[in-house]
Amino acid sequence: MTRADRRRQLLDLSWSVVREDGADALTLGRLAEVAGVTKPVVYDHFSTRAGLVVAMFEEYDAEQSAALDAAVAEVGDGGPVDTARAIAVSYVDCVVRHGRELAGVAAALEGSTELADYKRRADQAYADQCRRILAPHTRNGVVSTPAMVGLLGAADAVSAAAADGALTVQEAYDEVSAVVVSVVERA
Repeated sequence: MTRADRRRQLLDLSWSVVREDGADALTLGRLAEVAGVTKPVVYDHFSTRAGLVVAMFEEYDAEQSAALDAAVAEVGDGGPVDTARAIAVSYVDCVVRHGRELAGVAAALEGSTELADYKRRADQAYADQCRRILAPHTRNGVVSTPAMVGLLGAADAVSAAAADGALTVQEAYDEVSAVVVSVVERA
């Protein structure tokens, strides 16, 4: 197996372990056991559990960012309502697709300063991406930091509720869209 293929396998298995047994069960030793390889093979790809968890979140982040770009490109020069819907659908779908394992990985990122710093940087990059997308739809071309914090906090909570089945996906789309439109209208 090539190095890239092995890394892909290990990441896929990591998501499976978190999905089935929770984030606390994910250790490099457990991953080696599930993959049917020796610990040094896993350590060669991820020298620490923190490194593995960051790699998992990087993968999620890249997927979420690409989904956002694709959804916004699809609506093209649509107005603020279409753009808000594109943001909502891409965000909710990504969270729902990863289900409860995403929450476990995100919680694991809060466990150390290194991981928390990575999560903050990743969240900031996504917020900046949304800001650039929304700016043309605002009166002054700016979406404030408090507004972005509120928007992403609401999107996280609503999407998590959809992933848990407390809301339908359609309800989540509608609510996150409404929050985005509200942010744009206030800016």
